[in-house]
Amino acid sequence: MREKVLINDVGPRDGLQNQQRVLRVEQRVQIIRGLLKAGVRSVEAGAFVSPKAVPAMAHTDQVLAGIAGDSGVDRQVLIPNAKGYELARDAGANTVVLVICATETMNQRNVRMSVEDSLAQAQGIFQAAQADGIRAVGCIAVAWQCPFEGATDPGKVMDLAGRLFEFGADDVNIADTIGAANPMAVRSLMGALAREYGAQRLACHFHDTRALALGNIYAALDADVRKFDSAIGGIGGCPFAPGATGNAASEDVVMLLEQMGFDTGIDLIALMEVGSMVGSMLDVPTGGRADTWRRLQVEKDAPLT
Repeated sequence: MREKVLINDVGPRDGLQNQQRVLRVEQRVQIIRGLLKAGVRSVEAGAFVSPKAVPAMAHTDQVLAGIAGDSGVDRQVLIPNAKGYELARDAGANTVVLVICATETMNQRNVRMSVEDSLAQAQGIFQAAQADGIRAVGCIAVAWQCPFEGATDPGKVMDLAGRLFEFGADDVNIADTIGAANPMAVRSLMGALAREYGAQRLACHFHDTRALALGNIYAALDADVRKFDSAIGGIGGCPFAPGATGNAASEDVVMLLEQMGFDTGIDLIALMEVGSMVGSMLDVPTGGRADTWRRLQVEKDAPLT
């Protein structure tokens, strides 16, 4: 039996939040339904953040309502604070994701709070989530490098992860927010985290700014990590982090994993079709190389394997 790897597609949130074109609720639901049909079982459906700050995430409650009938799906949402948690809970989210930055400057830019204040807030939210039967994920942003402070101290990331687990996080997601990590650094940090806290409780989130996302995923696999964020079409970026370009493309990640012998449960060709749809909706070229390969194979009438 092949070893399973979980792909959490963050395209409907991280992928859409920084786009010039704001999609309608029904378009966002259509994207998610396409992902689910392709076999994706975990989706970051949106965020309960200020619609003035991030217009693309307005009406996330309606998006969740649009996919409420899909069983066996982890419907994740990003939350910035306790109010966001309450909205997510009431809207029927299965999992809430709370981001804490590993540097003070980035945390202030992102949520206008100190890291310590964010940790105190996380403790209360995670306790509430446990009581309500909702999974809680703590995400550590700029885990390798910060656009304002430079290289991130791995010891700080280790400490933050420990405190998030102590407060009740089910998983901790280690994020390369600006795509500045490299495979050696990823193997080192994720290996240390896995030895300390257990690889089964860890996930990774890589951006492809320097074309290293797949290499970084490979390095994390070496550290026994089996949960990864990626975005359909490689879309995405953080509005508060200069230099944060697109996420690792889900199509490329699935191709990598399946060809390495892992089981993602995802139909790659169906996933590529969703990527093409997203590109048409946004009127932008989507990233990743898997779809380029597919088009070349189709032109040559060669098998898509």
